[in-house]
Amino acid sequence: MFSPDGPSLRELAVQALSSVERGYDLLAPKFDRTPFRTGDWILDATVDALRPLGPFDRGLDVCCGTGAGLRVLEAVSREPATGTDLSAGMLAIAGRAYPDACLVRSDARALPFEAEFDLAVSFGALGHFLPAERPALFAGVRRALRPGGLFAVPVAVLPPPTTTGYWALLGFDLALRARNAVRRPPFVMYYRTCGSAAVRADLAAAGFTVAAMTLSPRCDLLLARAR
Repeated sequence: MFSPDGPSLRELAVQALSSVERGYDLLAPKFDRTPFRTGDWILDATVDALRPLGPFDRGLDVCCGTGAGLRVLEAVSREPATGTDLSAGMLAIAGRAYPDACLVRSDARALPFEAEFDLAVSFGALGHFLPAERPALFAGVRRALRPGGLFAVPVAVLPPPTTTGYWALLGFDLALRARNAVRRPPFVMYYRTCGSAAVRADLAAAGFTVAAMTLSPRCDLLLARAR
């Protein structure tokens, strides 16, 4: 839910009419007071799932935003976490919340890391990448991981067409596609393109061995081990 001190309708409209980078720069100061922030229950469930698989030394949060995933890495890793994001505004907020983290401004499709981490996570960001862009994204995560490293990413289980959730997601995606057809630069956030089955297949093609854990009827946690 939006809190009373969250972004106004006008601020959300300006964000939606901006590029992804500029939109999140604008939204950053109020982002954590929107429903777009990953819920604490997902973060806590991910910590519970990762603890038996660790301990981990170095962790990377891909598309870290304001730093929700850095909290997960702090809970399961021995060393300070690293976060990367395209938005300088989001990184600034993350830096204030997690002063010990190493924050790197980078396009996730070209991560500047090579075999540095044994754990990577990403929360709520996959919809910002078109399906054709996911191979580069996942290849970069695999390069960033040491051999045998783990990539943990919660993904939605798409609702069936008989539910209102299905039609709500369809309407949102169609509205953004209409916006992107008439305005540049595009704002990419397509929820229906990053369901659990599609993401799992792309991770396997990128060189991961993938297992899935159910966090809720609507959310899987994919545990992708670098081969």
